[in-house]
Amino acid sequence: MGKQTTGKKPFQLRNVGRWFKYKYLQLTRAKGGPAIVALGFSVGLFVEMFTLPTAGLAFFLIFPLVYVFRASMASALIGFVFGKVIYIPMSFLNRQVGGWVLPRGIKGHLLSVLPDWLDTFIKFNLKLFVGGVIDGAVLALIVFYPIKWLLEWYDGRRKEKRRRRKEETLLSSGSEG
Repeated sequence: MGKQTTGKKPFQLRNVGRWFKYKYLQLTRAKGGPAIVALGFSVGLFVEMFTLPTAGLAFFLIFPLVYVFRASMASALIGFVFGKVIYIPMSFLNRQVGGWVLPRGIKGHLLSVLPDWLDTFIKFNLKLFVGGVIDGAVLALIVFYPIKWLLEWYDGRRKEKRRRRKEETLLSSGSEG
């Protein structure tokens, strides 16, 4: 008796590139078009700018924001990862902006019900958090339109290619008859 096969091919390293290309195509052709994908990317980038001072808990904010804005979850996660790449240089700006916005010398307990360690943690990270929210919102607005336009351009180019290919096929099949 032979071994039963499930129809799945075994993992091969050369298929990884094809998988990434397939996922990229799925993302660029997402239902709702380029605006949904660009919005998702912006949401992920926005949230990443203040994830560190919240000890990673801000990550969970992605899910309701994607739902409320009807954005693409996949592109939100990509934006979140991209935010991690640019976070270290941005953190200096985040802290600076937070310092400009917050009043000088926050003294005493922010909330008397908080334990001392949490109060200290919040005071230490408050500039980074506030600056991250502001910078994240600005960054999200800045990247939304270029990503949307880039995806629209890519989609238009793809449709034009398909139209030309279809015309060539019709012309070649018409000349044979």
